[in-house]
Amino acid sequence: MPTQLASARRGEVTETMELLAKREGVEPTFIRDGIYDGSIVITKNNKHKIDGLAIGAGLKTKVNANIGSSRDDTDISNEIEKMQVAIKAGADAIMDLSTGGDIPAIRSLIMAECTVPIGTVPIYEVAAQNVASGKHLLEMTTDDLFAAIENHGRDGVDFITVHCGITKESVSRMKNEGRLLDIVSRGGAIHARMIEYHGDDNPLYEHYDRLVDICREYDMTLSLGDGMRPGCLADATDKAQVQETIILGELAKRARDRDVQVMIEGPGHMPLDQIEANIKLQKRLCNNAPFYVLGPLVTDIAPGYDHITSAIGGAIAASAGADFLCYVTPAEHLRLPTVEDVREGVMAARIAGHAADIAKGISGARDKDDAMARARKELDWETQFNICIDPKLARARRAETNPEDDDVCTMCAALCSIKTGTTEFGQK
Repeated sequence: MPTQLASARRGEVTETMELLAKREGVEPTFIRDGIYDGSIVITKNNKHKIDGLAIGAGLKTKVNANIGSSRDDTDISNEIEKMQVAIKAGADAIMDLSTGGDIPAIRSLIMAECTVPIGTVPIYEVAAQNVASGKHLLEMTTDDLFAAIENHGRDGVDFITVHCGITKESVSRMKNEGRLLDIVSRGGAIHARMIEYHGDDNPLYEHYDRLVDICREYDMTLSLGDGMRPGCLADATDKAQVQETIILGELAKRARDRDVQVMIEGPGHMPLDQIEANIKLQKRLCNNAPFYVLGPLVTDIAPGYDHITSAIGGAIAASAGADFLCYVTPAEHLRLPTVEDVREGVMAARIAGHAADIAKGISGARDKDDAMARARKELDWETQFNICIDPKLARARRAETNPEDDDVCTMCAALCSIKTGTTEFGQK
């Protein structure tokens, strides 16, 4: 079965392209041409019975929600509930980052319940299984890693994060420059330690063609991970981060040359004034491949509020050209997120993406905002609730206090600005 990229190269518009173009409000040829030039990807494993998701230039900003077990919490029912809540809140994709319990079984249950694309990080499974079996964390072979990747593809995973840019060269560059917080990516840290432990280069870099072959078989999108992403403001845009991006751009071209779609992952923690430049640099170095960003978080001192610090950075990043926002929850840096944390994280990322889509001029992005303004002018509360991003929360907030005049709210009451032009204004 040809991949979506192979079909686009032959000038074909697939059924999936047709379906997703309708959802995005663009012509099917727009999707096809974006896949052809690498600025758009469709995340859909050919074994996964879902519609798929189009991500990239000229399309609405998408949002991913991370779920998954840890060694300290292996309750799969809780993770299934998080997935359901995330999708209901508007997440476009789910990543299973499980590192505890029976990870293949957890993945199977999640995929059976999930209606949107699923992403994974295969090295987590291999490392976690080593620890669970009493082995050293780093006692994994190249074959162990590729067997996991093959299994994820066979199971129907739509996109995988792989940290191919962690190489002897990039690790050496990081050490020579010096970092305040070193490597904060779990996958990146494992690969860096493997390089030291085994004395060999990253197997995903050395045997990259093997990785590409697996992805091509299943039309599984490669999400080239940012193992050198900055984990604090002080490390943003340093030589290690930039060097990794250069490597990822080269690897993206190699994958695309063999009909495999590619996204690039990005920072991380970053001061506001560096975000736009980083997006433009990535797009330049990676031939405009879709950019998948975590945040960026614009300050390091807001644990408990990092869904807000992330949304601020995400709005700036997406307005500058980032295509896919990975949510951050209020629990970031503190603990495994709860169901409510997941909902809040998705909502914050959706707000950031929507604000960016308005700034980018995405067709129809401002329609609901204009409709909200008209409903407010008419003091039409029911329409306002139906339009807003979280109707349930809006209704609950309004119901907490009861204005004397049902047309207004308790903020302004009789001094409501909307009513100043009416004949009834000021009358008893």
